[in-house]
Amino acid sequence: MQTWRRQSQKLIRRAALLILAVSAAFWVRQTQGYLLFEIYHWLSFPFQPSAVQQEVLVNARIEELEIKLQELEQQNNSLKQLLDYTETKNIKGVVAPVVGRSADYWWQKLTLGRGSKDGIKEGFIVMGTGGLVGRITSVTPHTSQVLLVSDPSSKVGVAIIRSRQIGFMEGKGNDTAIIEFFDNVPDVKVGDVVSTSAYSQLFPAGWPVGKIESIQLNSSPAPQAIVKLSAPFNTLEWVSVYQNKQNEVKE
Repeated sequence: MQTWRRQSQKLIRRAALLILAVSAAFWVRQTQGYLLFEIYHWLSFPFQPSAVQQEVLVNARIEELEIKLQELEQQNNSLKQLLDYTETKNIKGVVAPVVGRSADYWWQKLTLGRGSKDGIKEGFIVMGTGGLVGRITSVTPHTSQVLLVSDPSSKVGVAIIRSRQIGFMEGKGNDTAIIEFFDNVPDVKVGDVVSTSAYSQLFPAGWPVGKIESIQLNSSPAPQAIVKLSAPFNTLEWVSVYQNKQNEVKE
């Protein structure tokens, strides 16, 4: 008798659970789960961003897009200036991106993303917007190594455009270089413009270098001047590479 009662109770519980499950399913279908959605929303509400947090996220995204836009505009301006310079010089040049630059050799060398496949050879001249950057010292099919004029080992024959005073320039490992003049009393003033001279064995004459920043006429063994290099060495991203006919004549 007791066994029959136990079995009956189990059957009744199972039937009740089945009816409850069917009723719940029917109710969810009829209401499209609205109450469950409300319960989920209520439980997850503490983990959802507030209106203030959402505004911060939106503003951050807008600022990110504005920065990207400014970056693209800056790159376009840099490329336009280089292309305009190439047209002004009326010399065919190769516009190349700067793809490598070590912090340890920041003022000494850099790597370009153009090489022999683009017609670049050793000895070619590298210009940035505003002035001389350096020369190509080694080439692979797709890259080129540049020795910067700011490197202390770099020596360039230069001249003061106004007075035609000549000397040779050495890099100082920053955005300035030092000129040693051949005359004991050179005709040079602060603000004078400096360019490469015919005395240079590695560069043709007439390429812009920078402006005189200070003068030291009592320096030994020869009078000296500090020139502020006109190329933007700290922000170089694109450069123009030009054929160096002077080197070809020597070869």
